[in-house]
Amino acid sequence: MTKDHRRVDAELAQEVLLDDPGFLKEIVERVVQELVEAEMTEHIGAAPYERNVTRTGHRNGHKPRALRTRVGTLNLLVPQDREGTFSTRLFARYQRNEKALVLALMEMYVEGVSTRRVKDVTEELCGTSFSKSVVSSLAGSLDAELSAWRSRPLEAAAYPYLFVDARYEKVRVDGRVASQGVLVVSGVRDDGFREILAVEVADTESEATYQELFRSLKRRGLSGVELVVSDDHGGLKAAVERHFQGASHQRCQVHYARNLLGMVGATRRKELAADLRAIFAAPDGRSALGLASSVAEKWRRKGHEKVAEHIEEHIEECLSCLAFPESHRQRIRTTNGLERLNQEIKRRTRVVRIFPNRASCLRLVSALAVEQSEEWVTSRRYLDIRELDEHRCEKREVEGEALMER
Repeated sequence: MTKDHRRVDAELAQEVLLDDPGFLKEIVERVVQELVEAEMTEHIGAAPYERNVTRTGHRNGHKPRALRTRVGTLNLLVPQDREGTFSTRLFARYQRNEKALVLALMEMYVEGVSTRRVKDVTEELCGTSFSKSVVSSLAGSLDAELSAWRSRPLEAAAYPYLFVDARYEKVRVDGRVASQGVLVVSGVRDDGFREILAVEVADTESEATYQELFRSLKRRGLSGVELVVSDDHGGLKAAVERHFQGASHQRCQVHYARNLLGMVGATRRKELAADLRAIFAAPDGRSALGLASSVAEKWRRKGHEKVAEHIEEHIEECLSCLAFPESHRQRIRTTNGLERLNQEIKRRTRVVRIFPNRASCLRLVSALAVEQSEEWVTSRRYLDIRELDEHRCEKREVEGEALMER
């Protein structure tokens, strides 16, 4: 009899979990409701109906509010206080990037570069009609918040690893559509957590652009950089040499491999990719360079002189990560750590297609970067930086022993 009850309970649980589409939404809604109630308790210093001498305010009912999430629209009751000073942080975090996207679509219509369909969509999203004054009003508060975030002081004492990536978006500039570079800089802090440090929209991806970008980061407190990871850009490398003297440059191995594989036919790419993986997996720089020399000679004998020359001249730029702790190498050898942010940017900018101006593009990318940075800082530690300190000590000991032998 007991077994039958267990079987029925299991079947019921299966039905609820798999067949009821609102099951997960109800759980999330209940948890989020508890979160906003906890925020109010923290804000006034007292739980509902609690009497104490330390409370700083009083509850004053609830206000209905909808929050769009991946599991559907949550219908919440946001607590209010008599003084009107309470504001939940939840909505600002989850809807900042949605607001930036809607503003971009609004501006498209207002500036005459979109269609009536865009107007219908944005009015449905906003729940009201809009004009230039409405757009300016909505953009003002969001722009101020995002500008403050982009210029915030960098609080970590050191950022040993820096990642720089760029993508291009179509932007209307002086009446014409131009390609604008969207530059994103992230870093691994001395506590092992990642953070988005800078977002810029620039005319071109030139050395002058990177010079100003790094100069701004240093003014905000960037220091302790030991490795800069990026693709192969001459202006970027020149700016790194000038602003981060003593730091190494790591050419993204994924970008390098993609370029090299394009030099051979489809039938040869699998073999060349295996050779590159073997080089990148070497235990140290000397072994990697020795293997690279053999691989270059192999492809020269096969009649691929350009591939051989490319390996001989540029492979060393991809091996800087081998001078750092082995446990760190997998995560500092490419710019793939920014890939998720780039995918999210692409997903949103595909909707807009052509930004009405630079400010609109910068607003949307900044909003997405804020969300990503907050997620990184509050999630798991990315790297154990203590291993970098231990690696430095071991390196100094080896160098000291070698000096004594001389």
